[in-house]
Amino acid sequence: MSETIREQLEQREHKFLSEFATKVDQSAGRKYPEEKDVLRTDFQRDRDRILHSKAFRRLKHKTQVFLSPFDDHFRTRLTHTLEVSQIARTIARSLSLNEDLTEAIALGHDLGHTPFGHCGEGVLNELVNGGFFHNLQSVRVVEVLENLNLCQETIDGIRTHSWGFKPLTPEAKAVQLADKIAYINHDIEDSIRAGVISESDLPKDCIKYFSSDPSARLSKMINEIVYNSINKPEVSMSDEAWEYTTKLRSWMFENVYMESPAKLEEGKARHVVRELYYLYMDMVKDLCSADKAQRVVVDYISGMTDRYAIERFKRNFIPEGFKNSTKDDFLFKLATMAEKV
Repeated sequence: MSETIREQLEQREHKFLSEFATKVDQSAGRKYPEEKDVLRTDFQRDRDRILHSKAFRRLKHKTQVFLSPFDDHFRTRLTHTLEVSQIARTIARSLSLNEDLTEAIALGHDLGHTPFGHCGEGVLNELVNGGFFHNLQSVRVVEVLENLNLCQETIDGIRTHSWGFKPLTPEAKAVQLADKIAYINHDIEDSIRAGVISESDLPKDCIKYFSSDPSARLSKMINEIVYNSINKPEVSMSDEAWEYTTKLRSWMFENVYMESPAKLEEGKARHVVRELYYLYMDMVKDLCSADKAQRVVVDYISGMTDRYAIERFKRNFIPEGFKNSTKDDFLFKLATMAEKV
């Protein structure tokens, strides 16, 4: 019998990819074994499953930095994800790493992000026993809530994209770095567009090193990763470039992410998330145990888009004229499922 296209692709990886790349036929596999596809490798199937997931579609209405922007040119969590994917794939292709695995990790890395960006994440982190971390929630999305049955390497990359976690594969490390340089650069661009900062405000030594041109600055960061990692098992940025990158990131935290006009509405957003949490905890408290009730409510709220969270807040806390209301049916479905586990 002739080889399938998938088998040809698997053999091609051994021929053309780096010795340090993750080969799909050497994957640790899925939690639940499946019959192989004739056309796609397992990492390609992971990418497609993430791309077609409901959680991925909801990213288009989740905040990146600017809450529910009316200007169509501001980034959302979806466009951020696409930019991370592009940067990570460029790094992977340049280093002859597994681009399919890299793309799958990049597309799935923020599936568990809350409405209102890190503001919403911060509220849940304060309220939830043991804290809330969007990277771990992203893993829960693919493993439990949508049960995508992904390869272990893809799941590891999603889990470890946040700083402080150590990726097991060079592809996951490429995504971890791509995430950082993507949001630094596009958040600078969005902040300038919004009038929050100007190009001249940025640290002078960082601009001198990277350039004042957005495209050149991003290219410089990518190049510093690629040329520092060729023929090496670890993917990393040069020490000098990393020093200026982290300085630029710290400057953005001080001047945009923490205290700026971009954050003026965050108090209201925090209030929305907090009140919905208390509301839903009260609604499901008699349906399942306390721990499971909290798990259900966190799954429900973290999956919301900005506009859906606002709509649910209005429906439950803002008086309006009489009309037939829609119940939170999915919340109760989750609670019932949790109690059976």
